[in-house]
Amino acid sequence: MHEAINSLQSEINKLESVLNETKSLLTGSQDAELQKMVTEDTQRLQEAINTLKNAIKEIENGTSSEEVEEDSALANYDQNEVILEIRAGTGGTEAALFAHDLYRMYMRFVELEGFKAVELNNTPSDMGGIKSITLQVKGKGVLHYFINESGVHRVQRVPKTESGGRIHTSAASVAILPKLKKINIEIKPEDLEWEFFRSGGSGGQNVNKVSTAVRLIHKPTGVIVECQQERTQLRNRELALSMLESRIYQMMQEQQVKSIEELRADQVGSGDRSEKIRTYNFPQDRITDHRINTSWYGMQSILDGNVKKVFTELQDKLIAQESA
Repeated sequence: MHEAINSLQSEINKLESVLNETKSLLTGSQDAELQKMVTEDTQRLQEAINTLKNAIKEIENGTSSEEVEEDSALANYDQNEVILEIRAGTGGTEAALFAHDLYRMYMRFVELEGFKAVELNNTPSDMGGIKSITLQVKGKGVLHYFINESGVHRVQRVPKTESGGRIHTSAASVAILPKLKKINIEIKPEDLEWEFFRSGGSGGQNVNKVSTAVRLIHKPTGVIVECQQERTQLRNRELALSMLESRIYQMMQEQQVKSIEELRADQVGSGDRSEKIRTYNFPQDRITDHRINTSWYGMQSILDGNVKKVFTELQDKLIAQESA
């Protein structure tokens, strides 16, 4: 009991610190929009603090208002929002360039379908590549198209830096994190490590004055998420925690375990070429999905965002396999 109370009190102390830092954004600012945001965040922070204080009282009184509701995994997912993560894997500079190609393909598809994407975190590499990028994608039924993209994507082509014309094999990993409508897993506050730093992105003059960007580490599993898109630390904290919950829940579903303690591996593995779900073969102008043993031709058109046919056929065949 004392350990739980100490953990809750520690979280209260952190939120109170964030509350003070959030209020400091108003110092010398005449930005009406910022003032409104800070006021809203201050109210939400105070409500969160009060909730935690009430939880301490419930523990002290030997009662709890928390009820666990059983529900299917599908019902817990918001069909209209996903977090899309792309990371360069094996292959150095060429892998980072391929990660950018995947990013461009997905973004073109998002534009063609009328979805909306917001960049949450981006770590670029040399020559226009991407080491890692995280996007929030929203749109009606967006989960249907992206749900099967998680895994290692392999590319075979002659890199721009290759003078001898040799074909190289590189890889990038993709992770799709559906948003949970209902959380029914327990993430202990003492298992979380929060890091705060100054955002390097756009967002106005106030964004670099305080540590609004957030890095959240879940110590038992080693899962790390970052968010710096929002203008206040509170909103970045909320979004980072939501991303973490979605990632851990999905890991639990994929590994068919019921507790965080049983988790042993990440959903996309190590990013090694051997763990591929799909191969993009440029010399043969062919994309092959190894889960359904199906290939599509017209590489450039697909990389230009015309990937809806791939998504739809993949979904249909995977469903057929599961029903067989």
